Amino acid sequence: MSELKLSVSEIKELMDKMARTGLSGLTLKDGEFELSLKAEVMVTEGEAARPVVRPAAAEPAEPEPAEGSVVKSPIVGTFYAAASPDKPPFAPVGKAVAKGDVLFIIESMKLMNEVQSDFDGVVKKVLVENGQGVEYGQPIMVIE
Repeated sequence: MSELKLSVSEIKELMDKMARTGLSGLTLKDGEFELSLKAEVMVTEGEAARPVVRPAAAEPAEPEPAEGSVVKSPIVGTFYAAASPDKPPFAPVGKAVAKGDVLFIIESMKLMNEVQSDFDGVVKKVLVENGQGVEYGQPIMVIE
């Protein structure tokens, strides 16, 4: 039996190519191995529609915390709490934030996407580690 070997960077490259070409789905099969990617169109206020590619059979997101407003990842990528390793985090636990403040960055397809707060409040929890991969819709932060 042959074995299909793909690195994370190769899978991300496939996702990038899908987004750029408008391909809505892709399934790779080799024996028992199967990888399915599906593009979805996301529209956020003030932006044009853009495809977002994510694994079709992604694991369910972590359960949402019960208290406070939850900030979720708008895209698949890598979470960064600060602009660079030598800079302080945008929104550490205990910091008061206002609507529109930058909370964190999600790097996706070599682009740094600043995620802004939709809420006024205080950061109560950061649910992921700096440099950790995140999925679309995954809870990242709780603001009360």
